[in-house]
Amino acid sequence: MRIAVLGSRGQLGAAIVHECRSAHEVTAFAYADLDITDGEAVAAAMDRTRPEVIINCAAYNDVDGAEDHPVDALNGNAFSVLSLARAAADHGAILVHYSTDFVFDGTASAPYAEDDPANPRGVYAASKLLGEWFAADAPRAYVLRVESLFGCAPEGRPAKGSVAVILNAILAGCDVRVFEDRTVSPTYVVDAARATRRLLEASVPAGLYHCVNSGHCTWLEFARELARQLGVDARLIPVSMADVPMRAARPQYCALSNEKLVAAGIDMPTWQDAVTRYLQTVRSELAH
Repeated sequence: MRIAVLGSRGQLGAAIVHECRSAHEVTAFAYADLDITDGEAVAAAMDRTRPEVIINCAAYNDVDGAEDHPVDALNGNAFSVLSLARAAADHGAILVHYSTDFVFDGTASAPYAEDDPANPRGVYAASKLLGEWFAADAPRAYVLRVESLFGCAPEGRPAKGSVAVILNAILAGCDVRVFEDRTVSPTYVVDAARATRRLLEASVPAGLYHCVNSGHCTWLEFARELARQLGVDARLIPVSMADVPMRAARPQYCALSNEKLVAAGIDMPTWQDAVTRYLQTVRSELAH
């Protein structure tokens, strides 16, 4: 397959490129190569590439900043997806787009399924939900909700995200403040990339899927597992979401069920197993 990957320098995008390039013809577009908010540039790039699959890993991810810059969030997470869906239609291509647990309000007590009603609580969340709807304009689209992404940094770039912050603080012997009351389903970018490739190669029915590692945990439980597998006595300080002022609301319980993905024949490893493989890679990189 000819695959165009947008946002190829981010954690997820780099993992997608690495996963797919051994068996497919991959054209990688970093932000410097293609601004997905420029509809004309997107159309021209896809005309040159003529992809059979468009995988969009680019997004506006500043959750708090979106409250003050809603137009940027909408352009980056919604209207850009409409441009990609139109490009996919023009070329008869499959569109793969990634969304987020933030489309839910976080008031559940059991993992969210794909057909549970969305109720975004901020600008970022709303822009991501709009992106899901616009992706459906493609003739065949996979919308994959991921959350709490973690993985090693793409070459030449620092690792980002909550897991990287927690890990670095543990390794440095610093105090680590972690939420004891926010529940997530962590997603290892390597596993998300493999699931994406399998969806495409197996011609699984298009649609909306939760693409997260199996199981769920609080951030405190995740940090404890990191420390346990590292064999260190981490200085973890439990905090409550109510005690941390944030510009934009976060869903408090945002575990996602991946049963639909499993039913399609794609098993996702547990988040604990993902942590083990992640730390093996971290140790290997530190050794070099």
